[in-house]
Amino acid sequence: MSRTDGGRLRLVVVALVTTLLIAGGGVALYLHFRPYLHGTSCEARAGTEVMPLDLDQAANASTIATVALRRKLPERATIIAYATALQESHLRNLESGDRDSVGLFQQRPSQGWGSAEQLKDPVYATSRFFGALVKVRDYTGLPVHQAAQKVQRSADGSAYAQHEEDAKTLAEAFTGHTPASVRCWYPPNKRKKRPDTRAALAELRATLKRDGDGDLTVPSSRAGWTMAVWFVAHAQPYGLREVRYAGRHWQVSDGHSGWTKDKKAPGDHISIR
Repeated sequence: MSRTDGGRLRLVVVALVTTLLIAGGGVALYLHFRPYLHGTSCEARAGTEVMPLDLDQAANASTIATVALRRKLPERATIIAYATALQESHLRNLESGDRDSVGLFQQRPSQGWGSAEQLKDPVYATSRFFGALVKVRDYTGLPVHQAAQKVQRSADGSAYAQHEEDAKTLAEAFTGHTPASVRCWYPPNKRKKRPDTRAALAELRATLKRDGDGDLTVPSSRAGWTMAVWFVAHAQPYGLREVRYAGRHWQVSDGHSGWTKDKKAPGDHISIR
């Protein structure tokens, strides 16, 4: 090989190494900033239907499903509750509304639903809604908007009908009808430094009115998924890093990817960290 050819070969090798280093640096930068690229959001899926939610909406949706689980209500009750909350508050815990209306369902203290402070508690507000719903004769056989109107007695009861399909998507995802169908994600700068698993467990137990300590045992697969997605929807305020259940694993560092397979994830209880 001539000196000229040797020089050309060295230039090619240097150029190749430089390209690889630049590409490697680009990959490293991408991997570093990837958690920031997707922003902050949640998503509920049922079949081909996808419902985008913000973190507060997802937390409230999971609370509604969990209260329904506690009361052993059918999925139809949850659909009616979702359609109502979507119309009344867009699934947000509002501080105020029309006249003295407050909370998820815009219930009015002046109409005997409870105090304003009580109704700002999503668990309390949902419990009161379901308490009134189960008193409606044959509510599971009524159209969704009619059942909702018999509870709410709003000016335009037909308005609830427009939310029925979204309500069905939420119910399938949050009640465990379709497993592993709720995911949430947010960037590292929105995460707490230390997880408070004890507080998260205490809050879910309070919602379910269950005593005990440690990991939550589950009475059925659907109930387990209702509880598992509750943890995902509430992961940000409690700083949870991962939720593991029934062969699936959600982790905050890759929340946008949703639930991934995990053969070691328990099926008889939910593990959080």
